[in-house]
Amino acid sequence: MPETPKSSLLSLEPERPLPSAPDEPEPIFLRELPKHDLRFQYTLAHILLPVDLLVAFGIDPITLRNRQGNVMVRTGHSEGGMIWAMRLLNDIDPRDPLMEIELADTPFNRIAVNWVAMNDPRAPRFDVDRLPDGTPTLRGTALRNIEEEIKAKQAGLAPGQVRRGLRHFQRLLQDLEQVLAALHQYEFDVEPLFYHAAILFERHGFKYSRGENLMRRIHEGFQPGGELRARLDGSTPFRMPDQADSIRGRSWAIHDGILDEPWDGVKMYKRLGVHAGEDTAPGVPW
Repeated sequence: MPETPKSSLLSLEPERPLPSAPDEPEPIFLRELPKHDLRFQYTLAHILLPVDLLVAFGIDPITLRNRQGNVMVRTGHSEGGMIWAMRLLNDIDPRDPLMEIELADTPFNRIAVNWVAMNDPRAPRFDVDRLPDGTPTLRGTALRNIEEEIKAKQAGLAPGQVRRGLRHFQRLLQDLEQVLAALHQYEFDVEPLFYHAAILFERHGFKYSRGENLMRRIHEGFQPGGELRARLDGSTPFRMPDQADSIRGRSWAIHDGILDEPWDGVKMYKRLGVHAGEDTAPGVPW
């Protein structure tokens, strides 16, 4: 039999609540983070970084340094602290981070996800985020590099993607919920930049605060006999008839301007630990 430790759980004092557990927690906002202990900020960033992903790309999960000793995580605040961003770098292709996330305080005293993405640096890159002269396109939302978008579509990517992802999106959202819990936020917002992003968020438990009717009209429009399906006439590489039957295909057509209105105004939110059960495109594969 192993020797019983001199100090064991049975000999501890009666259990007590964590001294820092608040009875009525006050929300912590991004603009307040610089006032908190650096160890607290470091811990928040650490929660978002999957250990197996770090190890797979040669990054120490504790020090966050690569084999050459360089710190591979960058964080920063905007002026005024209303926006906080984190990027996880890699040694394979420094043009794109393994993971990037940008959060922002909103005017309604909430926190919103402005951008979240994961990139596989081993996969081919498509310059949909810039024109040939280097001008940024804001992932195709302001300008479009059509040649690169065609290549990205043919490679199986969705609008806005420069590379294949890492298939860690669900875990990233779960870790993000842990961060929001540490900030005493029961809900957080997101404004998807593309149709496929809205579907992705809804399938991970988000609920619409605005735009659900639009999403359902889009689904109806792509059904047999629908007006959007009729517009998939092959007039551009982004309007091929078979695109009606996949989320990615629909998203490319919407990105190409197939709607009667610009893609705008869809807003969603997630309550911690709650799956809203939204489904505006039932049975449609990715």
